[in-house]
Order: sequence, then structure tokens, then C-alpha cells
Amino acid sequence: MDFLLLVYAFLIFYSLFMLWRAIDRKRDRECYILDYECYKPTDDRKLGTEFSGKVILRSKQLGLNEYKFLLKAIVNSGIGEQTYGPRIMFKGQEENPTLQDSVYEMEEFFHDSIDKLLARSGISPREIDVLVVNVSMLSSVPSLAARIVNHYKLREDVKVFNLSGMGCSASLISVNIVQNVFKSCKNVYALAVTSESLSPNWYSGNDRSMILANCLFRSGGCAILLTNKRALKHRAMFKLKCLVRTHHGARDESYECCLQREDEQGRLGFHLGKSLPKAATRALVDNLREITPKILPVRELLRFMVVSFIRKYRSYRSTKGVVSPKPVINFKTGVDHFCIHTGGKAVIDGIGVNLDLTEYDLEPARMTLHRFGNTSASSLWYVLGYMEAKRRLKRGDRVLMVSFGAGFKCNSCLWEVVRDLDADNVWKDCIDSYPPNSLANPFMEKFGWINNEDQSTFVMPS
Repeated sequence: MDFLLLVYAFLIFYSLFMLWRAIDRKRDRECYILDYECYKPTDDRKLGTEFSGKVILRSKQLGLNEYKFLLKAIVNSGIGEQTYGPRIMFKGQEENPTLQDSVYEMEEFFHDSIDKLLARSGISPREIDVLVVNVSMLSSVPSLAARIVNHYKLREDVKVFNLSGMGCSASLISVNIVQNVFKSCKNVYALAVTSESLSPNWYSGNDRSMILANCLFRSGGCAILLTNKRALKHRAMFKLKCLVRTHHGARDESYECCLQREDEQGRLGFHLGKSLPKAATRALVDNLREITPKILPVRELLRFMVVSFIRKYRSYRSTKGVVSPKPVINFKTGVDHFCIHTGGKAVIDGIGVNLDLTEYDLEPARMTLHRFGNTSASSLWYVLGYMEAKRRLKRGDRVLMVSFGAGFKCNSCLWEVVRDLDADNVWKDCIDSYPPNSLANPFMEKFGWINNEDQSTFVMPS
């Protein structure tokens, strides 16, 4: 009898020990953001209205029809005149970039943002265990990640990942890589660096689907410091709750809507096809279908199922063919803030419609697009910075990030705010002026005369 009691006691304590061990191991796998630093280029790189017009007018391949197209595109883009471009544009050499121009553009960002991030966090470069760098349209040898390792003299055993070609959704892919490393390594620091190199990617032709990218993309970047150290969770800003990646590369229409290619004259550029909105919507719907059960409360999921069933039942019984309005999931039952990729005004509007968001919800994305433009994969972090600068992020709040990228991909994740956030960031010099009374830019006022010109009498401005 005593022996059986000992066996039972052993089994009970062993089960409790294994349960505690599993819970303890899971706690070591958490992914926290300790800090992040968005890049703000110097003021001599600002793309004002007058200078932007000069850049467009000095292109030898454009004519009146292309000018009218670009004017309409930039007027409706939602982009202001405080955004930044690469230095090569100010030298007038955008059509003849060199490798050194591209590398210098990236190093200028690396050294500024990483220096500030490490200094503020008090972390030595030698303490970094994981480095993930994503710059989609520049692949150099040695890699950009290797350049960071060399400059900051990181340890010999640092785990390095250098991503290219992932498009505007790449920063969440970088976070996912860090998250997976954290599952097998305890007490580590990870540095994720996200940006885009614009110097080698200016399109000098006249294909409308490719000159559009010249209007939308701007210089920017972000360095993010992450950890799974349990002892540092009180210092953390955000805790990752879940992350979902959707890839529609198997669909030809989605794959071809957003890609780098050459035009008929052999000029390299970035093609944005007419099927892009459809591809983005399809990817968003599939992504939301997977992440929704992970982030919304059961009561909201049950409500949606019941309302959907009633709608189908009434439609089936209706003899007049009357269809009731389609039910909508209320994402605000599980999400407090929406961090949306600033791919353009149409992208922000589309997500707003799909998620049934208000202008207050869309304000951070719209203001980021206006102030910094589409900075590719780093744009999400400028949107997050706006929320922080406006003192919106309080402890316990949940932030949904949604991004799109070539491939075609839609990636999303949910962050929980660990503590009230009110620190100064990249927005500190201008946050008080946002939102402005109007987001209209002065391009129409400055260049509206182009719409009155006639093709037969138009003379290229000197």
C-alpha cells in the first residue's frame, strides 16, 4: 500500500513538474520589443513640390501625357512635401546610380538609427545574438547584414539573416524569424533592421505602371531591438501575441501584379499592375480568416456565426429574393489600434472598408503617408510611432499590424502594449501639427497648368 502511494505521489509530482516546465519554457519563448528607432533623414533630402517637379521635368523620356498622369497620381496620393529621397536625386544622377550610392544610402540609415537605438537602450553591440536585415531591392556582396556586423564588431557566433526581394511586408517576416529563433534560444537579444534602397531603383522610362513607383516610394527605415529575456519584460514596450503570414505566389495574377522588370526599351523598374487592388483584397481576406480566431473574443466569433446563419436562413426562405446586409466582424472587440501599411491612399481606404474602421482608426496611417510617404517595409513602424507620439498607447492595449508585399503577400500580427508609452520619437518635431486641416498637397496649384496644355503645341519646359 505504501509503495502504491509513493508511485501515485511520484506520478502526481512528476506531472506537475512537467506542466510547470512546459509553462516555464513557454515564458522563455515570448517575443518582446524593447525599443525601436525610425530613421529621419536630414532636411537637405526633403522632396518639396518645386524640387519634385524639377526631377520629373528633367526626365527625357516623359511627354505631356505622362506629365498629366503623374500630376493626377501625386495629387491623389495623400503624400505631402516633407518626405525624403535619396541623395542621388539631389545630385541629378538618379538615372545613372552606382553601387556606392546605394550602399552609402543604406549605411547612412544604419549608422544613424542603430547608434541611437543601442545608446538609448544601453545594449552593447557585442550583446546582440541575432541580426535580421531586410532590404528588398539591393543585394550586395558582402551582404548588408555583413556590413553591419563589420561596422559594429558583432560577435563571431551571431546568427545573421539577410533578406531581399520580400517587398513591403518584409519587416513582419523579420519579426517572424526572430520569433522562431526565440523558441529554441533563451535569454537573447535580436536586432531587426528594415529599409529600402531607392538609389538604384529610379525608373527612367515612360511605362505608366512603372513610373507610378517613382511617385509613391520614399526614403526611410527602422531598427528594432527585441528580446525573450523574462527579466526584461518590465522594460519592454510590446509583447507579440501572434503573427500570420499569407502568400499567394501560386496565383499568377497575384504574382505578376507587383514585380521588378524591364520595360520594352530595357529600362529596369518596378511594375504595379491594375490587378494589385484585387490581389491585395484577396490576400487580406485569407490572412484575416486565419488571424481572426486568434485575436478576437469568443463572444464576437459566436455573434458573427449566429448573424451569418440567420442571414443565410432568411435568404433561403425569402420568396422575393431579398438579401439582408452582409454581417461584419467587429475587430474592435479584440483590437484597440490598427497599424496599417502606408502603401497608398487606396490601400488605406481599402483596409478601412474591409475592417469597418473609422477615420480615427485610419488617422495614424494617413498622417504617416502624408509626412513620410511609403517607406516600404519600415512604414508600419512610423505608423506605430505616430500612435506613441499621440499618447494613444496604454498598458494592455492591443495593436494589429497589417502589411502587404510583392509575391503577393499579406502579413499581420498582434502586439500587446506592456506599459504606457509616451517617449519622444521620429515624430517629436512635427506631431503637434498633425493632423493638419487639409492633406491636400500643392502640386495641383504649382503644376495644374499642365492639364490645360495641348499635345500639338506643348513645348518641354527648360
